Amino acid sequence: MSVDLELTPKTKRAAGEPCCEPVVYPEVQREQAIRMAEVAKAVGDPIRLQLVDVLRKHAGKVCVCELVPLFDIAQPTLSHHLKKLRDAGIVDSERRGLWAYYYVIPDALEELSAWLS
Repeated sequence: MSVDLELTPKTKRAAGEPCCEPVVYPEVQREQAIRMAEVAKAVGDPIRLQLVDVLRKHAGKVCVCELVPLFDIAQPTLSHHLKKLRDAGIVDSERRGLWAYYYVIPDALEELSAWLS
């Protein structure tokens, strides 16, 4: 079966004229996209994703001393990951004496999750 294609010569567009109209426009506004990107970037690291998983499944606030044995990283590195999650608004912490207790902010992943669905 052969298909006959008709070739047409190229034509030059006028300066500033778009080549075509967009088919789809973004529904996510710029500010919302920035927020969701920060959350996605924060959980984009495997250790951080696992930290969020542990904190989500825990019934309350988790002491950082309970988190250290779960990962094959030093405590300062774990604290760095927790800080990144805090900065993104995914987790928060509470100080009790020398220790910090971490927990997931309940609606922190809601916006990203809803968009991904």
